[in-house]
Amino acid sequence: MPKGLPLNRRTLLAGASAIALTFSAGAANAAEPIKIGLVTALSGQSALAGEALTRGMTIAIDEINAKGGLLGGRMIELVRRDDEGNPAKGVTAARELIFREKVAVLFGGLDTPVSMAMVPLVNSEKVPFMGPWAAGTAITKNDGNPNFAFRVSAVDEIVDVGMLNYAQKTFKSAKPGMILVNNAWGESNEIGLKAALDAKGLKAVGIEKFDGNDVDVTPQLSRLRAAGADALFMVGNVGPSAQVVKSLDRMGWKVPVVSHWGPAGGRFTELAGPNGKDVHFVQTYSFFGKLSPVGDRVVAALKAKYPSIKGLDDITPAVGVANAYDGMNLAALAIAAAGSTDGDAVRQGFYKIGKYEGLIKTYDKPFSPKVHDALQADDYVWAQFIDNRIVPVTN
Repeated sequence: MPKGLPLNRRTLLAGASAIALTFSAGAANAAEPIKIGLVTALSGQSALAGEALTRGMTIAIDEINAKGGLLGGRMIELVRRDDEGNPAKGVTAARELIFREKVAVLFGGLDTPVSMAMVPLVNSEKVPFMGPWAAGTAITKNDGNPNFAFRVSAVDEIVDVGMLNYAQKTFKSAKPGMILVNNAWGESNEIGLKAALDAKGLKAVGIEKFDGNDVDVTPQLSRLRAAGADALFMVGNVGPSAQVVKSLDRMGWKVPVVSHWGPAGGRFTELAGPNGKDVHFVQTYSFFGKLSPVGDRVVAALKAKYPSIKGLDDITPAVGVANAYDGMNLAALAIAAAGSTDGDAVRQGFYKIGKYEGLIKTYDKPFSPKVHDALQADDYVWAQFIDNRIVPVTN
């Protein structure tokens, strides 16, 4: 500052400079994007599902940004990492998004073992976690205090009750057997299915496990057939579930298969063969049937943004798009309620969400300190593959 200026003039200039710097810093902060992380399978057999999550989140982000973003004009930016379905790689990716990218909310993708591995990290670092796919009960019902894991997706312990009810109603099953992938997801459903059966005074005639890379499951299935199983509860992702169906074909065993939603995550009909259509599996959403105004808007946005989407058949798997779309909007409402991107404030912001008209349903206070799952039993539908399309089962 020139030394020859009078003291009052120098004081005014200094004050103006300070105001200018403050305004500049505020403008820069307002312009700084809010980063949202996504760790999911972007390659391999489940890449289709990872892309569905990406698209659902992207359409929601586009809508939010078009309305001016959040927190006074900050745009949302999606940052993705591929976990390849591997828990160790998932944690590495999550750490990068948390520490380097400084994401405000971390979305965890497809596999329960991967999500389970990330939950201790998000709880310790106080970063809100939104699960748009993995259904393991313990993801949201964990030991965190406070608990930073939320979900818009299926929940094993609820799905398992539905699987039993569906098998009894649709196939008159009285002696079900289990064929479960040998990992944390399979274990979660074994616990849930046993509890569902026990509540009705029933027991499975057999419980068999298989590894994700098994190409022949006939020994396990043979034991279930010998035990008299009249329906099978199946839990496994795309590839493993396809091997179960192919093994049933080799055995010539026509037994009803009631599945968790693993088959919907990728190229199931291609891998399983023609009898893949006989598998009935749970879903949280279907674009087939009469759509709500939100559904119509999302379909139009998907067609406009992704040229490969010509019709409803091309929006697959629908649950990935729908869960991610609603999950992203709920996360945005939590950030808005928090008034900041501070992790603990955003966690508490989830509890402040009131009514939100989403794609899957209209949510009304979907989260509380004791409830971190936004979807409940009456939000599920049952589906099967018809001409390579996932469509609701009509009974």
